[in-house]
Amino acid sequence: MEFRAEAKFMRVSPQKARLVLDLIKGQRVEDAISTLMFTKKGVAPTVQKLLRSAVENANYLSTEKGVEVDIDNLFVKRAVANEGPRMKRIRPAPMGRAYHYQRRMAHLEIALAERSRGNSEDVSTTVTEAAPSAPARKKTAGAAAKKTAAKKKTGGAVAKKAPAKKKTSKK
Repeated sequence: MEFRAEAKFMRVSPQKARLVLDLIKGQRVEDAISTLMFTKKGVAPTVQKLLRSAVENANYLSTEKGVEVDIDNLFVKRAVANEGPRMKRIRPAPMGRAYHYQRRMAHLEIALAERSRGNSEDVSTTVTEAAPSAPARKKTAGAAAKKTAAKKKTGGAVAKKAPAKKKTSKK
């Protein structure tokens, strides 16, 4: 089961909000709240309020609707900052000109899920390293094949490139 909370039209750029949201992805709720408490970014209090709202949504479903939820086992499954509408503004510039700029807004969304003790599926939602892509593997395999072919030709020793000669400058 997933418990969500959304905050729309927040006056912060999505890029800045993502910096804070990436800090709490995959963390337990208590750890995420303490992380947000000590984060010095301006959007951190807004994200903390949104996280508390998601916890209250889970609490509401557990008490009022009869859904079994262990609030202590909740973790941040998804934390997303999508781009909202932009406000176009004009700033006066020298010599009667005008500079155009945009004030960005973000739609923030946090989803919590219950982490079960024996389920490894929820653990896999945390950030992991991606494996190299197929073309990258082909290149490395081709380079290794060339080295082994060079070793066979030279009897085990691979020839090294000669150092480049320095050019002398004429005066």
